[in-house]
Amino acid sequence: MANEVDQMVLSKAQSWLDGNYDEETKKQVKYLMENDPKELVESFYKDLEFGTGGLRGIMGVGSNRMNIYTVGAATQGLSNYLKKSFEGQEVRVAVAHDSRNNSRRFAEDVADIFASNGFTVFLFDALRPTPELSFAIRELNCQSGVVVTASHNPKEYNGYKAYWTDGAQVTAPHDKNIIAEVAKITNVDMVQRGKNKENITILDEKFDEIYLERIHALSLSPDCVKKHHDMKIVYSPMHGAGVRLVPASLKKFGFTNVIMVPEQSVVDGNFPTVESPNPEERKTMAMAIELGAKEGADLVMATDPDSDRIGLALRNKKGEYVLLNGNQTLALLLSYQLTRWAELGKLDGKQYVVKTIVTSQMANTVAEHFGVKCYDCLTGFKYIAKIIRENEGKTQYIGGGEESFGYLAGDYVRDKDAVSACSMAAEAAAWALDTMGLTLYEWLQQLYVKYGFFLEGLVPVVRKGKEGAELIQKMMVDFRANPPKTIVGSKVVKINDFQSLEQLDVLTGEKTPIEQDSSNVLQWFTEDGTTVSVRPSGTEPKIKFYFGVKGELKSVEDYDKVHAELAEKIEAIKKDLNLL
Repeated sequence: MANEVDQMVLSKAQSWLDGNYDEETKKQVKYLMENDPKELVESFYKDLEFGTGGLRGIMGVGSNRMNIYTVGAATQGLSNYLKKSFEGQEVRVAVAHDSRNNSRRFAEDVADIFASNGFTVFLFDALRPTPELSFAIRELNCQSGVVVTASHNPKEYNGYKAYWTDGAQVTAPHDKNIIAEVAKITNVDMVQRGKNKENITILDEKFDEIYLERIHALSLSPDCVKKHHDMKIVYSPMHGAGVRLVPASLKKFGFTNVIMVPEQSVVDGNFPTVESPNPEERKTMAMAIELGAKEGADLVMATDPDSDRIGLALRNKKGEYVLLNGNQTLALLLSYQLTRWAELGKLDGKQYVVKTIVTSQMANTVAEHFGVKCYDCLTGFKYIAKIIRENEGKTQYIGGGEESFGYLAGDYVRDKDAVSACSMAAEAAAWALDTMGLTLYEWLQQLYVKYGFFLEGLVPVVRKGKEGAELIQKMMVDFRANPPKTIVGSKVVKINDFQSLEQLDVLTGEKTPIEQDSSNVLQWFTEDGTTVSVRPSGTEPKIKFYFGVKGELKSVEDYDKVHAELAEKIEAIKKDLNLL
């Protein structure tokens, strides 16, 4: 078997030496063949998979790496599908990129291939937030778009996300159809390049202004911002695409005291100040929090390299900065939007919000309080976008998001948008201070008193290799055959199975259909309000367990005590499910 793999790898590598590849690439392939057999195998043992969202992989030479040839094949496959889908029409596409190494080169190559296929192409002149690409597709009436980014992955990675006409990432049936077209590009000579340069229009700061205007239209409390315009806000773009537009958006809202983290305001695809540029992790936020403490900042914010995820740290009464998880950020922003919409008389029963099924139930409770429908959808922002698309012209989307630090206010974009989320968080802080004399963290605690104290946890279980993948599948089969009857002593009363798309009422045995795309996810709900969701990853050898527990918070003074009790309960659930 190993010999077969070796032969296949050698044969594939040789085809790169014999084929129409540039000399530098051939030189690197030759080097691997002569000096690094292990890396040669990793680079050529398979083709980098074009998944349902696009490409993501380590940069380097070879068929299993991100390079101009794998990006080229993906773009030609997408181009062929666009030609079939919009036969006889002008095809318009937008292209953007983040701060990663090679991102500009890949983006220019994508634009060149699109132009060579006869499309009208809009290419941003430099790095831009991913949500602005989504906005551009809608604003410029494009049929598709691509952003070159690997989001918050480590520096070795780059990626490629494909978008459809509504500015959302591609969903069924287009995702599978594009994958099929990409698979047909078996030769480097099938990729069209170097033609119709005149088809490319460069988008500059003038377009940014249109985007920023649209974000500013979301503002709900301009008078409060006026009074507290000099609130201290520390912001880190994490060496990425938020560097210019997040401060510009805050300024447009009226904030005058935004302090950038200087070391992390340097655009650099090596992300020199962090191990991984992911604002979900406290160590990644450490530099921003440190500057926040030094400056006595009211808010500390950061965005990931493509500026679609927001990290938020708030100061508690002891003066310590608490890094919010994605569920808490969502609860705050959603509560702020709904409260202000209600106060401004804008709620008339025709509005809705959206969250993913693994995101805190607190969002459902808040929405219910305001008489606003809350949709639950599968994990991934493209499913939130799908619900917005299905409701277009019927009801109005206010906001929504997911536990993985993504939020979208307003429907002008169809992906998570940290540029607007940063401005909304700052405005919410000014409003809370002005109307209640509370910091944003104190208001979050008050929300827990009002709606119940919701706390969430997550355990990813990694099982590597072929055996690991089989073990994960077996876990899901076993869970379906023998679901838990109780979780830490509380009866399981409802089971959602998103594979069979059935909801089971455990007490009556009644089954009702779930209106959703099918996905290998299970959810258990208990009598005491606990939720456990089980979801194997589609891209990695892991299975994720999401926990949501709920308690009563009678007063803010009890916050630490109730928090500790709920955290203990999450640990008990892990033990109950043999995850410790």
